[in-house]
Amino acid sequence: MDSLESFKIDLRDLEQGATTLKLHLDDDFFSALNTDDIKRGDLTCDMVIYRTEDVFELKFHTEGTIHIACSLCLGDMEQSISTDDTLAVKFGDEYSEDDDLVTVAEDEGILDVAWFIYEFIELNIPIRHVHAPGKCDSAMVKMLEEYSAARSGVDSEDSIDPRWAALAKLKNKD
Repeated sequence: MDSLESFKIDLRDLEQGATTLKLHLDDDFFSALNTDDIKRGDLTCDMVIYRTEDVFELKFHTEGTIHIACSLCLGDMEQSISTDDTLAVKFGDEYSEDDDLVTVAEDEGILDVAWFIYEFIELNIPIRHVHAPGKCDSAMVKMLEEYSAARSGVDSEDSIDPRWAALAKLKNKD
């Protein structure tokens, strides 16, 4: 987990005003997090931390590419990511995460932003992500079409449940 040490920020050491950090997210970052969705990537995260007394506003700009499974053929595909996110942090008695506010224990003072950045990236992935036309695994697409055709043959529109057919007759009487 050494690759995640640079994502731990000691908030107590930050000066009042703005502090800028540049973080690189590569394959080591994603493997250290050990997630199912994203295994590889090459992104840059520019982070600006604004400190006012014991309140912090973190602004993230993350840009680059990740490798995820295609929704259609399950093959590896490249997905561009560009996201801007904000996180509010303050000191408190113990660590907690509310809707828009993260509280960091004042005696510890360390904020690990690795998971926050990962979640910002994951939320930026389109729900349906597919290869460009013609780039999907042709064997998988062919198999998918065969199963889809077999399945649609069972549910043809011509075969209507007799109970619904009786209701359709009543509807068409008018």
